[in-house]
Amino acid sequence: MELLGKNYLKVEALSKRFGDVCILSDISFSVAKGEFVCIVGSSGCGKSTLLRSLSGLDTAYEGRITVDDQEVKKPTKHIGYIFQENRLFPWMTVEENVGFSLDSGTREEKRRKVSEAVAMVGLKEAVRQYPKTLSGGMAQRANIARTLVNKPEVLLLDEPFGALDAFTKINLQEKLCEIRSAEKTTMIMVTHDIEEAIYLADRIIILDKNPGVIKKIIKVDLPRPRDRNGNYFNDLRKEIYGYFFETKEIVEDYNI
Repeated sequence: MELLGKNYLKVEALSKRFGDVCILSDISFSVAKGEFVCIVGSSGCGKSTLLRSLSGLDTAYEGRITVDDQEVKKPTKHIGYIFQENRLFPWMTVEENVGFSLDSGTREEKRRKVSEAVAMVGLKEAVRQYPKTLSGGMAQRANIARTLVNKPEVLLLDEPFGALDAFTKINLQEKLCEIRSAEKTTMIMVTHDIEEAIYLADRIIILDKNPGVIKKIIKVDLPRPRDRNGNYFNDLRKEIYGYFFETKEIVEDYNI
């Protein structure tokens, strides 16, 4: 995929404190339009805090965040956010959950948008089901569809597959690649899974902690679809793991 607009999303000198504790310090990077960036780091390094700032959910920080030269000051439908938990309304069907955030258009237009979003994640046969009848993977697909229905320009994902089994996770990774290819959406994902980051990302941002700073940004120069067992894939995995061997705490956090 050709990457356009190197500075489509910009983070400039972002710092975040909780009281006397500095969580993020002087974070600066840019993301191209249509690029997929993964953020990895040990627990407590500020990954999710950074993602909340990018979404506009948290604006109590120093620095500046812009998307297409517009400063992010509050949540908008142009920036979608997918949490680790599906957060579906249990009293609504899949179809009703996906269409909940649509506040403009005729009934037919809304129905069409919901149908497109549900089809995109492969849930056409489950539109009348309620969340309690869905598997974990199906519920997360519905969660993704609910965010995609508004056609966000930027999609932020906070460990969306972290609670799923390995086979379901791989299936949803493939689905995410398909969505990104079809929609050309700019995606930024927080993950603890280094293999997942290598498989999905164009670039990987490694965060250190105490305070959270950018330790390294790695370009993933691999063709798609990617071979998880290829030599370069494994070499890159070893390289990234190497950045987490500096303290026993980090090694244990990654179960190395």
